[in-house]
Amino acid sequence: MKYVVDASLAVKWYVPEVHSDAAERLLDPVHELCAPDLIVPEFGNIVWKKIARRELTELQGRNIIAAFTDVPFIIYPTAALLKPAFEGAVKSAQTVYDWMYLALAVSLGCRMATADEKFYRAVSARHLAAHLCWVADIS
Repeated sequence: MKYVVDASLAVKWYVPEVHSDAAERLLDPVHELCAPDLIVPEFGNIVWKKIARRELTELQGRNIIAAFTDVPFIIYPTAALLKPAFEGAVKSAQTVYDWMYLALAVSLGCRMATADEKFYRAVSARHLAAHLCWVADIS
């Protein structure tokens, strides 16, 4: 199955958190993982913040970044996603960053897998809910 994966979910592959086990199911080769190119700096920033908060050591952070770059993502440019992401953000009061992932999922006809509870709750009741998947619901 094809999924668009956001950074909130991807970090759970490397940092033990709530729903990490569910997130790891996406690493099964049966799944095709896609993401907008935004995931690269966003993921790096999450790891950096965890180091700054002393939740990770610098060595752990470097190892996580190295492992992340080995994930076989199909990466899509964000430029074509800006207009639908912006429209979604305006209508839902959620960030353009988060909507980039959902706009990609809609354009690919698949689901976005997320661990961002705020975004999930804000958008899951909307007509695009069929394109959104909560991390714990991944099979």
